[in-house]
Amino acid sequence: MKIGFVGLGHMGAPMALNLLKAGHTLSVFDLSEQAMQTLADAGATKAASPKAAVSGAEWVVTMLPAAAHVRSVLTAEDGVLAGIAKGVTIIDSSTIDPASAREFGKLAQAHGNRFVDAPVSGGTGGATAGTLTFMVGGSAELYESVKPVLSGMGKNIVHCGDTGTGQVAKICNNLVLGVTMAGVAEAMALGEALGIDAKVLGGIMNTSTGRCWSSDTYNPFPGVIETAPSTRGYTGGFGTDLMLKDLGLATDAAKSAHLPAFMGAIAQQLYQAMSSQGDGKLDFSAVIKLYRGTKG
Repeated sequence: MKIGFVGLGHMGAPMALNLLKAGHTLSVFDLSEQAMQTLADAGATKAASPKAAVSGAEWVVTMLPAAAHVRSVLTAEDGVLAGIAKGVTIIDSSTIDPASAREFGKLAQAHGNRFVDAPVSGGTGGATAGTLTFMVGGSAELYESVKPVLSGMGKNIVHCGDTGTGQVAKICNNLVLGVTMAGVAEAMALGEALGIDAKVLGGIMNTSTGRCWSSDTYNPFPGVIETAPSTRGYTGGFGTDLMLKDLGLATDAAKSAHLPAFMGAIAQQLYQAMSSQGDGKLDFSAVIKLYRGTKG
């Protein structure tokens, strides 16, 4: 299939590469020339704008940082809606608020196009391995139609309900992720302060009731999980500022639902403290630095 792909960040680039490996033809756009060149070297065509990237495409995939970026990419003079053919489906894998996803769905429909929100979970490792989970919001018919495209990038493709529900699933999942990472960081730092070897403690947690993804796959203490960002200086993972954005989406959604989000609000403040001290670009597992102080 011929796919227009916009957004080649830490997640978007490996997702696009997997679509190429699956045999699809890609036209790509990103503000980073280097990111586009990496895809071009793998066989994609570089485009001068989102409009150019989707010209002649049978499918469109966007993977962008926030709702404001999605809006701009869709509606700008050189944006997706200016270049897309009628009837083409837009798959937005960005993490944004459910209300914006529904709005973008209406914009696409008014233009004669279909839209699904399909945010992902699985991190950069899952994006590279092609094992991502896609949480899809849209009609049952639309969900079935997008599965062949999403299967080139992910392993678990789940229909969540109507447009916007994919985003509901994603922000709830990332609420858990942000809270559990803060909890694991707190426990690992406490263990270090009390004198237990970090690998021993991590091993115990990962075979006991404290086990979770934040511990057994993405442990924030350097050296406990060799493949985790903590072992490479908290680089190349899911940025703190992105986690802060997602927790903001969750707490805002909780307000709209008149539901308390006690743990989410506390976690949000922790990541806000990280961002304020200049660590916003580090992987969010670097939250342990708030506990370890100079040791971190």
